[in-house]
Amino acid sequence: MYPLFFRLVFSRLAPERAHHLAVRWIRLVARVPVLRTFVAAALAPRHKELRTEALGLRLHSPFGLAAGFDKNALAIDGLAMLGFDHVEIGTVTGEPQPGNPRKRLFRLVQDRALINRMGFNNEGSAAVAARLAARTPVFRTVLGVNIGKTKVVPEEEAAADYVKSAERLAPHADYLVVNVSSPNTPGLRNLQATQALRPLLTAVREAADRAVTGRRVPLLVKIAPDLADEDVDAVADLAVELGLDGIIATNTTVAREGLGLRADPSVTAETGGLSGAPLKERSLEVLRRLHARVGDRVTLVGVGGIEDAEDAWRRILAGATLVQGYSAFIYQGPFWARGIHKGLAARLRSSPYATLADAVGADVRKHA
Repeated sequence: MYPLFFRLVFSRLAPERAHHLAVRWIRLVARVPVLRTFVAAALAPRHKELRTEALGLRLHSPFGLAAGFDKNALAIDGLAMLGFDHVEIGTVTGEPQPGNPRKRLFRLVQDRALINRMGFNNEGSAAVAARLAARTPVFRTVLGVNIGKTKVVPEEEAAADYVKSAERLAPHADYLVVNVSSPNTPGLRNLQATQALRPLLTAVREAADRAVTGRRVPLLVKIAPDLADEDVDAVADLAVELGLDGIIATNTTVAREGLGLRADPSVTAETGGLSGAPLKERSLEVLRRLHARVGDRVTLVGVGGIEDAEDAWRRILAGATLVQGYSAFIYQGPFWARGIHKGLAARLRSSPYATLADAVGADVRKHA
């Protein structure tokens, strides 16, 4: 049903308008008690064998929604209702900003991909923190908060901008993510260099600890697939050195060549970050490299090109304890998470591993 609906409705709408419409519908369904219970029963059945422990948290499964879909924490319960066992909101910046001029989101339907140059459009950390403080959760889901740099803030003042967001948002987060890898904020990716990343992560860690008493909020960093291998290694080593809780691999890519893109060149030539199916092999390669470097000392989150249970399973075998998706949600619709959960459970049952934790990194260990 959904592919037909996508062709007849969503594909005829501008991508950003279709996105806002989808968020509105998800929120509306989640507000109706009987309806949301029925939808959750249908779309979010639990599989005991998929229970996961990561970042000191207990999750129903390893699969969640990546940052970018719910930038302003508007639809957390609705997304949990659809089966996402962790939801990462954001990217949220220190100050509100409109993002880049429209058009800024493009579908590559033939490639099952998206290009975006949204530019961290969001209501700002104060507004999002107030919304989270007023929230009464309906469904249990782990909440991640992804923070980034306000565009007008110069690089030399980036740490203070991230600290502002961390202080406001950490009290409401189950985990916090420092995003230094979006290609759509000028200069942001420069912060991935270890000489800039070390003081930034240290400052955010200290800010989160000041803001939250009684628990330690896990801190992760999200990196780009476009990093050279030696830079991936450097980030991995820094994560171990700083006692970072996790690395998310990977964000969108600025690459176009060598990805076998079939969509119209006028679309593929649009500037911005490419996500979806063409990204999966490089993202998987980065994940394997990270796991070979850090082992089980740092939790790895695999994201980028996840379309089905087989993709998720490959990320787990490559070292991911948690797996996230986003772009395929646009193309596959509300039954997507349910299908991944069902397929993951089947793969685990037919594997030689007793638990998902046993499967994490198995392929990397096999070839070590």
